[in-house]
Amino acid sequence: MKLLVVSDNHGWGEILSEIMARYKGKVDGFYHCGDSELYDHDPEMAGYTTVRGNCDTENRFPYELVEVMEGKRIFLTHGHRYQVKTTMMNLHYKAKEYRADFVFFGHTHMLGVEKVDETIYLNPGSISMPKGRMEKTYAIVEVGRKEVIIRFFNDLHEELLDLQQIFSL
Repeated sequence: MKLLVVSDNHGWGEILSEIMARYKGKVDGFYHCGDSELYDHDPEMAGYTTVRGNCDTENRFPYELVEVMEGKRIFLTHGHRYQVKTTMMNLHYKAKEYRADFVFFGHTHMLGVEKVDETIYLNPGSISMPKGRMEKTYAIVEVGRKEVIIRFFNDLHEELLDLQQIFSL
């Protein structure tokens, strides 16, 4: 299973269309962690499973959702309702409640990935206004039988090889 995760494009719809055109048919799911500042009916949002961020006005996007894909539970949220800029504990408790295998979130504009207990937490960074690094980023999650590989890419679709992470299942 291969999943693409993006967040915080803040109105830059062209990059979402570009990512979709590049990876359609090559990944099994497209996830947007909020702050698109676009609407559900905007063509740039077509194909993305999307949640609502603190800068979004589209009320058709839920604040969070849980989806099961190939037996893995994915918890998708923006993160602002869990205060992820100051603590990960609130998000961790909710992930436990949902029995999530993966948590995809944004809000901080800072990319990162870690495994806590049996759950992988992924923030793909911001595809428009990154913090902590210069690159505008998104991530691809490859789930195999024994391991999960997380790869980060910049807005030119170049892999940032120094950021790749591998977790055992």
